[in-house]
Amino acid sequence: MIDEIQKQCLELRGAYEEGLLGNQVMPEDTHPDFLSNESRLSYFTLPMSLNYQRNSYALWEAAKLAYEDTQTHAVFQVQNVTGMDADELRSLLTMHKVALQPNKHVDTWRRISTTITDEWGSIEGMLNELDYDFQKLQEAVQITHKKGFPYLSGPKIFHYWSYILGEYCDVVLKNREYIQIAPDTHVIKCSILLGILTEDEATLTPRDEISERWRNVLDGTGMSPIDMHSPLWFWSKNNFSYQLQK
Repeated sequence: MIDEIQKQCLELRGAYEEGLLGNQVMPEDTHPDFLSNESRLSYFTLPMSLNYQRNSYALWEAAKLAYEDTQTHAVFQVQNVTGMDADELRSLLTMHKVALQPNKHVDTWRRISTTITDEWGSIEGMLNELDYDFQKLQEAVQITHKKGFPYLSGPKIFHYWSYILGEYCDVVLKNREYIQIAPDTHVIKCSILLGILTEDEATLTPRDEISERWRNVLDGTGMSPIDMHSPLWFWSKNNFSYQLQK
């Protein structure tokens, strides 16, 4: 059974890499040309903290507009954000609808920027001090400084953000294999279809256990669970139009 699922996962990964799963434009594919590595890291970190209960594609389109607008570009520099008063930051973040909740979203953006500035000076400084180690990053964001990383420290978004750092910022993290796949709606649907979960288990099984099942299934394939995120996401999002070979 596991051998068959592994074959199907490898096939899906290959189909994804060949562009066979239908529309394969990720929300994060909407991004500007960056002026520096730090601004790239900020761009893929701060908006990520607002990526809940909203259209991801619209969020990243708004972020791109804000980055490219000279009036609002400063919100992507954590040190600048730390020095802004609340009204100024609110005005800048709502101008292109990066922030939809003028209090909560603005506070989230400020707290993360302040934590990074006070503790490490920059995102690049944070990664350097944490030795580009996923497990150290996890401890810093989800335990030691959890209150300073609202939403970004949550189990689902933290693992996905760690994945995005590698995919879009060329960040090579040690212990990357411990990044968990986030069992969202698309991953759950695929898990049922592939036989990793039954429909009953999908509603009863804790998300940590679902992630662990994926880790066990992929053991020996050379793939980490997070490597299946995009293939599964697009396979489901495109209504399983790609047919697995029997």
